[in-house]
Amino acid sequence: MHIDAKQLERFIADSGLVPRADLDAARKEAEKSNEKLGAVLVRLGKISEDDLRRTEAYVLGIPFVNLKNQKIDFSVLTMIPEPIARTHNIISFKKTENSLEVAMLDADDLAAIDFIKKKVGLKILPRLTDDLSIKSALLLYQKSLRAEFGEIIQKESAILTALPEGTANTAELKKIAEDLPVVRIVDTLLKHAVLQNASDIHIEPQEGEVAVRYRIDGILRDAMTLPRAAAAGIAARVKVLASLKLDEKRLPQDGRFKVLMEGEKVSLRVSILPVYFGEKIVMRLLHEGASGFSLEGLGFHGDALEKVHKALHQTTGMLLTTGPTGSGKTTTLYTMIDILNTPEVNISTVEDPIEYQIPRVNQTQVKPEIGLNFAHGLRTLVRQDPDIVMVGEIRDNETASLAINAALTGHLVLSTLHTNSAAGAVPRLLDMKVEPFLLVSTVNLVIAQRLVRKLSGIKEKYFLTKAGIAALGKSIDLEKTLLALIENRIVPKGTHWEKVPFYKPRQSGEGEGYEGRIGIYEVMGMSSAIRDLVIRGASTSDLEKQARSEGMLTMLEDGISKCAQGITTLEEVMRVVSE
Repeated sequence: MHIDAKQLERFIADSGLVPRADLDAARKEAEKSNEKLGAVLVRLGKISEDDLRRTEAYVLGIPFVNLKNQKIDFSVLTMIPEPIARTHNIISFKKTENSLEVAMLDADDLAAIDFIKKKVGLKILPRLTDDLSIKSALLLYQKSLRAEFGEIIQKESAILTALPEGTANTAELKKIAEDLPVVRIVDTLLKHAVLQNASDIHIEPQEGEVAVRYRIDGILRDAMTLPRAAAAGIAARVKVLASLKLDEKRLPQDGRFKVLMEGEKVSLRVSILPVYFGEKIVMRLLHEGASGFSLEGLGFHGDALEKVHKALHQTTGMLLTTGPTGSGKTTTLYTMIDILNTPEVNISTVEDPIEYQIPRVNQTQVKPEIGLNFAHGLRTLVRQDPDIVMVGEIRDNETASLAINAALTGHLVLSTLHTNSAAGAVPRLLDMKVEPFLLVSTVNLVIAQRLVRKLSGIKEKYFLTKAGIAALGKSIDLEKTLLALIENRIVPKGTHWEKVPFYKPRQSGEGEGYEGRIGIYEVMGMSSAIRDLVIRGASTSDLEKQARSEGMLTMLEDGISKCAQGITTLEEVMRVVSE
């Protein structure tokens, strides 16, 4: 279903969607940048993505369908699982005896069509549609799920009776944990969380009810409330799954277990904490099948991407990622290890906890209760003939010293630090009694990062006013950031800030207009000038000033470039960077 560029150009010209002069300029730009004409027209703002898809549908002779406000049978909709529908922007909306009609944004996604054909055993009839239609149809999954889960929760909760106060008999608690209503409620909560793509489940006992919240795209959201009688049974069930002590209600407990949900393995890390009205449970969901990340997919681009790749090709030294808890540091490290993981190298890690299991990588779990901390684990790892060592976190002087020594003695060391900026990693290591001359001899690269929510398909373009540009100029270097936008071909050469596009969610139906998250980064390489500043005891601001003069974009500036690409919003970047 390839679209001939000349045919598309002729059709757009005949339809009058784009002036002839703009069309000619876009064609020249497409030839120069080796892009498709349609992609260039959309990037330059000459045509909307939806208008382009309608035009492509006419050229290809494929029907264009509008699913907005259309009722779709739930059994037909769910013939394509929600994760597949969301990932590939493909919706099944009409079924006959021998065929299934699917609405798509990209009719060239043959892999998705082939996968669905094998899954449903029917002839697949692709139709083109627009972003709003896909978004509207995806909401139908959520509405149906809420209705389904709400019914199950209410039905099973009604059967439960409150546990008598002081019940501490292990046999009784185990029996309660295996009661069918409790099992169904916990299974339903887990299934709902997986389908909602939640990263954490919070189960919080209150005076008269149990509040359940999911963390989705980094933000906690109320999911449902359960009767107070369900609290003890749910706690007992989670303890059984995580192999924790059933009769221990006074002390915190940590554990983990695995489930198979929607065809994928999900590992859950459990933390139970005694609170006033019972036991609060937090479960972190880790998708074991989550692999195949790339640095580009995480949000690295341009000069920052080149610096990271260059650092990964070093055989010695240290590469650090920094940021607060939940900023994606571990995912960045795992992605780097995935890139480095070849048969020619021995990779060993010491982590707390092991979040993803990686084939051919020797991963060690920290166990402080028996004396196996980061320092002890790292001391042992270097005797295991490793080429690459990953330390989950540098928390203390001893771990910092051992990591530096490992980097000095012929190993590539990857680790994380809790600092707010890339330049802030230097004084943090100096505070841990690392000698400046050792630091500059080992640290090759420091990455600081945060996670911002990504815009979903429904968004509106707008441009900053002069007042808005002036306000932005107080936070970033306008000239340098605009130059980076031009160099990375995000905006055409000669563009001024008044013509740089920004985007915001177009509120439609449910949802906030965001879906998924991506990283914003600042990447500081250890140049000779920065090494000299470290030796002289320069401040964090001096180090950052020098790094910026060498081309480093701050997290805020990197976020602005993602705003101009329509990936996220200015408000979201400001919210995350100011936290």
